[in-house]
Amino acid sequence: MSLDEIKSLLIEKFDERIIVGEETTGIQPALLIDPDRIADVCLELRDNPKTYFDFLSCLSGIDYGIEANSFGVVYHLASIPYQTQLTLKVSRENNRDLESLPSFPTISSVYRAADWHEREAFDMIGIFFEGHPDLRRILVPDDWDGYPLRKDYKTAEYYKGIKID
Repeated sequence: MSLDEIKSLLIEKFDERIIVGEETTGIQPALLIDPDRIADVCLELRDNPKTYFDFLSCLSGIDYGIEANSFGVVYHLASIPYQTQLTLKVSRENNRDLESLPSFPTISSVYRAADWHEREAFDMIGIFFEGHPDLRRILVPDDWDGYPLRKDYKTAEYYKGIKID
């Protein structure tokens, strides 16, 4: 299925507001999805026999920078039987306050692989996934301050009395 066919399928299933934009330049085109509906879209793309995107190959959290004040998530889906790939993106503005993390619905109930991918995005960038069954740090200690892959992250000099670089 082509990107335009997938786009038409989603608009027919939901409505035209489900797709908030498109990126057609670059190596792999992407559909920009309404962030509140990402789990519904993934479920439809997985279960629809015309698309059957049965594999989440990657989920990445994105910090679009201090000036943009927005965060996003990129989903790379694959259909093994149809040998096709699809990129979906969601984003939200956020004031970068560590007490008010950017938040997106989890897709861990659609793709089990999303469980660890979402935990990594939470741990490294500070993206909260609503409804995630076990959202906790996965790479740094539980008491780590901040999110190391944020553009404005300041590395601590010491952790529990140990000098770090």
